[in-house]
Amino acid sequence: MHARQPVPESLLRLAACQEGVLTLEQVVGHGLTPAVVRRLCTEQWRRLARGVVWTGWGEPPWGSWAWAGVLAAGDRARLGGEASGHLWGLRPEPPVIEVLLPAPGSCTVRGPWRFVRESPGLRSARSVGEPPRLGVLDTVLDLADVGDEADVVELLTQAQRRRLVSATALLAALDGRTQHRHRKLLVDLLADVAEGVESPLELQYLREVERPHGLPEGRRNRYRGGLRYRTDVGYDQYLLLVELDGRLGHEGASRFRDFRRDNAFAVRALLTLRYGWYDVVHRPCEVAAQVALVLQQRGWDGVPSRCRRCELVC
Repeated sequence: MHARQPVPESLLRLAACQEGVLTLEQVVGHGLTPAVVRRLCTEQWRRLARGVVWTGWGEPPWGSWAWAGVLAAGDRARLGGEASGHLWGLRPEPPVIEVLLPAPGSCTVRGPWRFVRESPGLRSARSVGEPPRLGVLDTVLDLADVGDEADVVELLTQAQRRRLVSATALLAALDGRTQHRHRKLLVDLLADVAEGVESPLELQYLREVERPHGLPEGRRNRYRGGLRYRTDVGYDQYLLLVELDGRLGHEGASRFRDFRRDNAFAVRALLTLRYGWYDVVHRPCEVAAQVALVLQQRGWDGVPSRCRRCELVC
């Protein structure tokens, strides 16, 4: 064939599906000669690893490097925890892309990758997506295994908020991880997540305000009053709502939406109490006292309990 042979449309479509990354095997399989490949690598294409080229212009984006790592590693390779977490929307782009290799397997390609041989039977053998990655259950459990307790809380509540996985499914997958570093913490947290907790602040309220002070059990993240607003915690019997305001989603124009929502609930006799991170984390006993007082004013005949750190004045 002539050295100026054009790149076939079928190969361009394949490259587009793989974020501009191709293996030399794929290139040759679509009819290009080694001479054409050498020319393209001189004029435009870039070699990212042995047998792997980038067909775009400029610097390859993160997704292209992820594809290149998987393709360089060969059959049944897939992205590991942090990279899979990024593609599931749970993590930022990791600077080092972990690529899991089937056992037995090895890869010594240099680049922004870390190649790790998988432990047989630890994870589901089924990969998902393009580039191939871990399923969401294995992704969450892998990430939880390497983080600290705060990371685990954020990870679980974020996965729940995004509706990526259920607490029941995670507990079932955890059965196969007997040596998981945070196994007990996960079991405890997943019980709370199953109740509808969707953020670290909601979890803090449940564990530091509601439970230790013997408040009624609130219903979490439900629509109420026939309105199209979800509320964080509702003591429905007593017409009391508690909104927990992290900064995200409660600044600028969002604050005016909060006002409209509170006013709409007030028209329906639903009172809203709002607390931020500082209140719940640093003043949980005062928050509990205030919530308890409003509950009593609205018909609750209980008495709040004193916790170990309590400065509650009943």
